[in-house]
Formats: sequence, C-alpha cells, structure tokens
Amino acid sequence: MKGNISVQFSRSVVSNSLQPHEPQHARPPHPSPTPGILSNTWFDCVLPGDTGPQEMVPSRKNVVLVDGVILNGPTTDAKAGERFVEDACRLIMEEVILKATDIREKVCEWRPPEELKRLLDLELRDAGEPHHRLLERCQDIIRYSVKTNHPRFFNQLYAGLDYYSLVARFMTEALNPSVYTYEVSPVFLLVEEAVLKKMIEFIGWKEGDGIFNPGGSVSNMYAMNLARYKYCPDIKEKGLSGLPRLILFTSAECHYSMKKSASFLGIGTENVCFDPEARPGRSPFLVCATSGTTVLGAFDPLDEIADICERHGLWLHVDASWGGSALMSRKHCRLLQGIHRADSVAWNPHKMLMAGIQCCAFLVKDKSDLLKRCYSANASYLFQQDKFYDVSYDTGDKSIQCSRRPDAFKFWMAWKALGTLGLEERVNRALALSRYLVEEIKKREGFKLLMEPEYANICFWYIPPSLRQMEEGPEFWAKLHLVAPAIKERMMKKGSLMLGYQPHRGKVNFFRQVVISPQVSREDMDFLLDEIDLLGRDM
Repeated sequence: MKGNISVQFSRSVVSNSLQPHEPQHARPPHPSPTPGILSNTWFDCVLPGDTGPQEMVPSRKNVVLVDGVILNGPTTDAKAGERFVEDACRLIMEEVILKATDIREKVCEWRPPEELKRLLDLELRDAGEPHHRLLERCQDIIRYSVKTNHPRFFNQLYAGLDYYSLVARFMTEALNPSVYTYEVSPVFLLVEEAVLKKMIEFIGWKEGDGIFNPGGSVSNMYAMNLARYKYCPDIKEKGLSGLPRLILFTSAECHYSMKKSASFLGIGTENVCFDPEARPGRSPFLVCATSGTTVLGAFDPLDEIADICERHGLWLHVDASWGGSALMSRKHCRLLQGIHRADSVAWNPHKMLMAGIQCCAFLVKDKSDLLKRCYSANASYLFQQDKFYDVSYDTGDKSIQCSRRPDAFKFWMAWKALGTLGLEERVNRALALSRYLVEEIKKREGFKLLMEPEYANICFWYIPPSLRQMEEGPEFWAKLHLVAPAIKERMMKKGSLMLGYQPHRGKVNFFRQVVISPQVSREDMDFLLDEIDLLGRDM
C-alpha cells in the first residue's frame, strides 16, 4: 500500500471487476513497464515453444486501485461502440440521405411541444440504455426533425444536402480536431489557409487575412471590434474609460446582429445609426453595408458607400453573409460591385453554397497581423514561440475562440468535388429558378409580389378568393395579415412544404421563399404555388 494506490492479487476481484469490461480483441503492444508499483500490472508473456518474450499484455492477476477505481485496461467496450456507430450510420443513410430527394416524404412530422416531449422520452436516467433502445431514439430524432434537405424546405437561408461537405463533416466529427495550433491540427489549418486565400481572391483583394467562426453574427462582431481597435488601439488594454462616444452607420435593413454586437461590445444600440446625419459629440468609426439582406435580399451600393468611407477615413465592413456567394458567378457578381474596396467582409458558404452549418468566414483586407494584434492573448501553454516548426501557422490567437471547429474543410471538400464552375452553376441555377417563380407569381390570380427581387428572396402575398374583390384599405390589409400565418400552420401540420413569412417595414405578413438547393426543380416551384392556393382557397 502506498498512499491510496493499492495492488490486489485476488483472482476473485479480477474476475468479478475486470472481465465484463475487457475488450474482446487483442490489446496493442505496450511499452516496457516503468519502475514503480504500476509496473506490477504488466508482465512478459512467454508461451511454450516461444524463443523470446512477446508483447506486453495486461496482467489478470494484479489489480491497481486508485481511490477505489480499477485502472487496469480500458473500460470502454470498443466492439459495442463500433457496432453502434455502424448501425447508426446505416440508419442515417437509409432515413436521411436516401430520402433527401424524395418528395413523397414529409418536410416535417409536426407535433406540439408537450406531445413531442412524451414521444422522444427526453429524460436522462442513472442507468444507460441498451444498443437497440438507443437506435430507436435515433430513429425518433430523425422522424420528428425538420428535413432541411427536403426539396420543398424553403424556410431559411440554408437548405439542401451537399454530399461532399457531409462526408467532410463525418470525418471531422470522427477526428474531433480543434483548429488553433499546427501541432494538433496540421491538415485543417492548411485547408483553412487555402480556402481563405481563394475567397480573398474572389473578393478582389491582392492579399488579406481571415478566420472561420461560428456564424455571420460573430463575423459582424469581429468587424465591429476590429474597426474600433483600429480607431483606438488603446482600448485593448485600457478599456472603454476615456474613449469618445463612438457611433457606427448602417442601414435599417441590416442584420439584427449589428445591434447585438453594439450591445455586447459596450458601444450601445443607440449608437447604431440608420441615417448619415452628423451627431455632435460622437465619433464615427465604422460603416456596415449589406450585400443580401435577410428578408428582401437587397444589396447596398458598395461603390457609393466606399467613396464616403474613404473621404472620412471610416472602416467599411460588408455583411455579405447571404449575398457573398454571388461572387462565384460571373453573371451575378455585379451585385457586389465595389466589394474589393471594403476593409472587411462576412461571407457564409453554408448558405447558398451549401457547405453545411456552420461554415462562416470573416475576411480582412489588412495583412499586417491586425487580427492577431487585436485578439491575441499570447497563451504560453498554446502559442509557444520556441516550437520546432514555423509558429506563424499557429493561427488560433487571431480568434476570439480557443477550441474551434475545422469548418473550412466542408467548403474545401465541396469546392474540390464541384470545382469553381460547379459552385458557379449552383448560384446561377438558384437565381434562374427564382426568376421562374417570379414570372409564375405574376401570371397567377391571387398572388402578388412585394417587389422585383435582386437575389433569391421572393417575397409575395397570397390573396384568398374572399379578399380578391375587396378594396385595398385598412380592413383588407388587416385580413390579409392573418392569411400567411394560417397557411403556414396548415402546411406545417400537413408536412407538404415549409416556407417562411413575416411582416416588414409596414407591410403586413407575406411569404418569403428562398431558392438554394440544386435538388429543387421547376416542378417544386409549381407545387409551392399550387399548394399555397390549395391550403388557402377557403379563407
């Protein structure tokens, strides 16, 4: 006995305690035992007729206990785990991937929250559940989840299934890397570098920097903080005290993350200004333009905004989280004319380019390590400067995160598989289908566009027969406001499609249809209008 470490030689203890946990396959070779009491748990196994010692194997005689815990051998049943992964992957293949393009499947098997809680059996218990029961849980999760890869899911600014990025996700989930130093993530850091370089090229910069992060909202926060650091570098160490009252300019159509970022960073939501008028006593430091607004898919005039920013020395950030993918299209990149004049850009390949949530890049024109200067904390246990390799590849100090997923790999895999031309075709087809839907809406009785779209956001009203002869006054608009939510409820419970709606800037509730997935066809556009008419004609 030494401290609370004990070595026991009882066969009964070994038999009762270790046997159920022992893996059924041979243990890999073990190094020679080191001196000390733990070496008693290993021995050289020499079989009759052998000429020398074989591999080191765990002793079934000696049990090491520390604080009452047996340390001999692994406790994970690897074979059982492997069988579960195999069966679960087969289930995913059969119930998700193979059914992804089947329009006979429901987009959603709708259940209200309390009923769904009972169906899923969400309670966590003291004892674990057996293999077959866990697979049943997986089956239920798939059954009651929204099928965002369904051809008739149009609810968000992401949709569809890209097989190559899916495989990349399987790989990274299995490898479980964290992208902060080259030593722990050599492949994925180089992949991220290659992808960022190519995205920078499409923006039109000769050089630049960047980092993948958890979302467009985080990219916008990166931009706001970086612009403030550039404006007043002392803030990193001295904080907000003594700073002038800062303001930033954006449009009323900007993403709500601009206000959230201003709140989070201590700038204050009142200092997010939607008009360019001068504010006495306040210091402007940032202008945020939007390329592809969330609801209408509108694009700000970047060249005009850049002229103003250059004149006044303001940082120009372009939130192209949604619209940035138009850069891949020689036909539609004109929507972002002037983006090369921006100081920073947010671009989410998980949207139009279907790289899989989450895959979001924050890109910076500055190549003087501004990102690192702003965000670095020089953690000595991660970013040692005396490593045996080039430490410039340890990019984690440019991030506000420590642990970080290798999200660039999903985009890299899809880009490798499809090529630039394949990604371009993905954008062109989505916008062509959008144009087809617009023309169909114009032809059909009971459908009315809000506006001609710039991008893949098609915003329209469905006017049921009971309202078609009514004058467009307050009563008409009040009644029409109720139509989209009612149709949305019917389509969700039926599971036939999924489509978003909202009011916007004085406009009553309307549908917002977004085309993304290459699995969507012209027939799906026709079905969407037919189904809305079917669900709403009795209103």
